[in-house]
Amino acid sequence: MMPEEVFIKKSFWRYFRMEERKKHEIHWVNREDANFPERLKKLTGMPKKLYYIGNLPDPAKPSAAVVGARMSSPYGRCQAFKYARTMAEHGVQIISGMARGIDSEGHKGALDTDTPTFAVLGSGVDVCYPESNRRLYERILEKGGGIISELPPGTKPQNWTFPARNRIISALSDAVLVVEAKEQSGSLITANFALEHGHSVYAVPGAVTDELSRGCNKLIFDGAGIAYTPEIMLMEWGIQVENPPANIQKKKLGLAPDLDLVYSGLDLRPENMDHIIRKTGFSAAKVCTILTELQLMGLVQETGRKYCRVPEN
Repeated sequence: MMPEEVFIKKSFWRYFRMEERKKHEIHWVNREDANFPERLKKLTGMPKKLYYIGNLPDPAKPSAAVVGARMSSPYGRCQAFKYARTMAEHGVQIISGMARGIDSEGHKGALDTDTPTFAVLGSGVDVCYPESNRRLYERILEKGGGIISELPPGTKPQNWTFPARNRIISALSDAVLVVEAKEQSGSLITANFALEHGHSVYAVPGAVTDELSRGCNKLIFDGAGIAYTPEIMLMEWGIQVENPPANIQKKKLGLAPDLDLVYSGLDLRPENMDHIIRKTGFSAAKVCTILTELQLMGLVQETGRKYCRVPEN
């Protein structure tokens, strides 16, 4: 090989290694910084610093967590992929924990679209766990997403780090979707954090005889949204679907525009006042007035300081 050929070859590999290092460059952001996620700033108990590789979620775009059992069924993995892909196709950023099972399928569903997905780890951002998800880790970065953690680089995962990271997954998301979970599943920790944060919680229903569905079915019993079709999730952000299933289309009642906006944002799952204010953009006083009017019309009912539609006969 000629000397100039050796030089070119060495230069190429030096450039290649440099570009690879750039792709895996670790950044960090403090709570006081302008690019620290605003969603976390608004909540208590959040970390003062985040480490990340790639990017952080876009605060101007909607985001949803897709979480569930590690030891999941083929049905559960299929639904996680399907729901995540449908949401991502409509611009919803998917947040999860890159664990085996449901988390992984949620990320993969998003990677099947052009919308980035983000993994919050229970380890340092440079520690891929589980190692079997190395290719998934790389694909998340290749597609413009990000790997995020509150733990310093090099930190190995421990039992306590996974429940702790779940609060960040919830905080970065507008809504949490649970797909398959046992009654004592860690995914329910994420759902509980979401409720504390004032975020919506949805669950994919399953057979009452299926142990992997008991956690989801209990969430639904306790008032979580029944995510029986991916389009249900899109309604969280008012995203219109060209041909939604007939059974989820909103009934037109000829209401005044302001009343219709509030009523259209409600279903049979009770919502708190803050959620309705955020969804409509109305002031608290205006929402309170409209809800009272809808109650007098027999269209809305109050349940434990939350509001929902009155079921149709």
